[in-house]
Amino acid sequence: QLLESGGDWVQPGGSLRLTCTASDSNFNLAGMSWYRRAPGKDREWVGGITLGGTTDFTDSVKGRFTIGRDKDNASAYLEMKNLQPEDTGVYYCRQYRNERTYWGQGTQVTVSS
Repeated sequence: QLLESGGDWVQPGGSLRLTCTASDSNFNLAGMSWYRRAPGKDREWVGGITLGGTTDFTDSVKGRFTIGRDKDNASAYLEMKNLQPEDTGVYYCRQYRNERTYWGQGTQVTVSS
């Protein structure tokens, strides 16, 4: 089970850190990804981190978002800087492990003035 937290309202140019916390340490045995769903749009991939720590991001967030892991707490984070209104949406963490896909319930990020 995955649980996202940290969503909030921020002004353009602001920052937020989202956390994805897993219910058990098996979370540390595979990579994970962040997705988001903007209002009226399909869910899209934002970025991911491999088991070895390599990260990748969709072009629109490169240079502004980072992903990291906290293995002691079976969690991962999405650090978001210079947020823009187009970053508004519900953010989800996802993990594929042992032939199963796990999703969190999402956390709302709203960027507006």
